[in-house]
Amino acid sequence: MDMQTAKVIAAGLAVVAVLGPGIGLGILFGNIISAIGRNPSAADAVKGTGLIYFALIEALALFALGMAFFFIYAV
Repeated sequence: MDMQTAKVIAAGLAVVAVLGPGIGLGILFGNIISAIGRNPSAADAVKGTGLIYFALIEALALFALGMAFFFIYAV
């Protein structure tokens, strides 16, 4: 196996880690919509904490994509 093939396989495996944050974001926003539907007066508090959790989950996906680019271009 040559080096270019190994880089592409490593990048593909690193991108598989984006699946977890994608599922997590779907669950998060589904629960936010459900919470706001049940108690509209708490919408501001739910949105605020939801955005913080969104940023944390999205950071995991960006780290995985960063690793994929690292494997392709820096190694």
